Amino acid sequence: MRDSQRMAVLGGVAAAIVGAAGFGAYALVGGDDGGGDDGSVSASGDGENPGPKRTGPPTAKEVRQTAEDFLDAWSGGDLKKAAKLTDDPAAARKALAGFREDAYVDKLALAPKKPAKAEVSFGVDARIAYKQQREAWSYDSALTVTRAKSGDAVVRWEPSVLHPKLKDGQTVKTGAAETAPIKAVDQSGQAITKEDHPSLTGVLADLRERYGDKTNGTPGIETRIVDAKGKDTGTTLRTLSKGEPGTLETTLDLGVQQAAEKAIADKDKASVVAVKPSSGEILAIANAPATGFNTALQGSYAPGSTMKVITGAMLMDKGLADPAKQHPCPKFFSYGGWKFQNDDKFEIKNGTFAQSFARSCNTAFISQAPELEDDSLTKEARDVFGIGLNWQVGTTTFDGRVPVQSDAQMGASLIGQGGVRMNPLNMASVSATVKSGQFKQPYLVSPELDDRKLAKAPRAMDPGTASELRELMKLTATSGTAAKPMAGSSGDFGAKTGSAEVGGQKKPNAWFTAYNGDIAAAAVVPNSGHGGEFAGPVVREVLDAG
Repeated sequence: MRDSQRMAVLGGVAAAIVGAAGFGAYALVGGDDGGGDDGSVSASGDGENPGPKRTGPPTAKEVRQTAEDFLDAWSGGDLKKAAKLTDDPAAARKALAGFREDAYVDKLALAPKKPAKAEVSFGVDARIAYKQQREAWSYDSALTVTRAKSGDAVVRWEPSVLHPKLKDGQTVKTGAAETAPIKAVDQSGQAITKEDHPSLTGVLADLRERYGDKTNGTPGIETRIVDAKGKDTGTTLRTLSKGEPGTLETTLDLGVQQAAEKAIADKDKASVVAVKPSSGEILAIANAPATGFNTALQGSYAPGSTMKVITGAMLMDKGLADPAKQHPCPKFFSYGGWKFQNDDKFEIKNGTFAQSFARSCNTAFISQAPELEDDSLTKEARDVFGIGLNWQVGTTTFDGRVPVQSDAQMGASLIGQGGVRMNPLNMASVSATVKSGQFKQPYLVSPELDDRKLAKAPRAMDPGTASELRELMKLTATSGTAAKPMAGSSGDFGAKTGSAEVGGQKKPNAWFTAYNGDIAAAAVVPNSGHGGEFAGPVVREVLDAG
């Protein structure tokens, strides 16, 4: 481990580093003047008479010398000098002082590596001294040398110089954590960790911040990243003492979670969510890549033809469509100045609405736009399916958006394009609403733990519409665009495919949403192709695990 290796340079061995590289370990208690000069500091000076003001990118010599001077001053405790070697002395000095005083770093050794153009990576060996505890802390960081207006070569100041995980407005703090660590468990009490389930890393961190103080755990001593207001961001950099984790029950089902992770393991980018229609409990959340932005819960994509589930409900509610009755599905339909068409320009002559739904006929839906108000789809999505309400899931989510639009954009929204935006959580909830006949807000942690009020849709789905939607999704899953991935399914099941066109992409985003029994799931596989081919198998694998 780098901690044990690098700590060898601290203390008595520090002199060897000073001699070899010009950097050493210094006690950082006391004042920060460190013998620094009160005048301006120029890292570009090399003992020669000053020439004309320098311009252009820093030279290799300037990069090396500036980095060495800055790191030497910082590690030596001369924070004033180190700050003056940056392009923002005030911010740099405050941050460097905070690193010592708030993070309790009392010893520091910095080892630069060979510059890569203007960037210089360096190793950090620090010691955190908090009350009676002493902890070694080693990591790698980097700085960039730039040309100041004065002509001097200086370090471009940014928080990531202190630590690569720091962002603007963030600092490092050591002390008792605001919340206790948690031991998250699934419905059966099995532990769920970020090591075993990387897709849940961000969610677990968020759950700790929200519910750590509502468990029976005790906080530990940690070095953590905090925001400008001093509030924990959920990122722990070093743990001095772990504290006692408190158990937090979640709605996840470990078997379904593992199936969801496995279903997207071979994909560069994909997300899937599973929910329980009878209750709204979230059973699984998975993303590829596993770390990074949580598209499954927070993504904002055009859902393509999976939106036709909501549009279909609206048309049937308004008497504009009936599964058994004839319904137009021409090759083209113009509305609002746009000419819409079906995939491969197919048409269904003298067909029913059920056939149009199962084959995902765009024009069958857009042809009804002249009969609609601009806010018709918005109201249906919100009032029946809960889309756009303020969901209280227990973790951060994007709850869908179906804006009021007009003309061509309104027509496009009927088939999940235009300004409509969803993620797998939203679309899994749509299928769950069809299955149960009523919107039940998805949640990850019981609202009883913190008295959250779950969102409620203003009205339940019309029973007749719910029954007809289930028939339409069943037909789609048995003989329509979703038939291949749903082949062999039994019981009460239904599905809908979607392929959302995105400007600048060669291929559409593949979507699929479905239910089978008391489990509903939805997936998106960006820039891949048709929903049934690329997202369908993901959802099917998850449904089979429920």
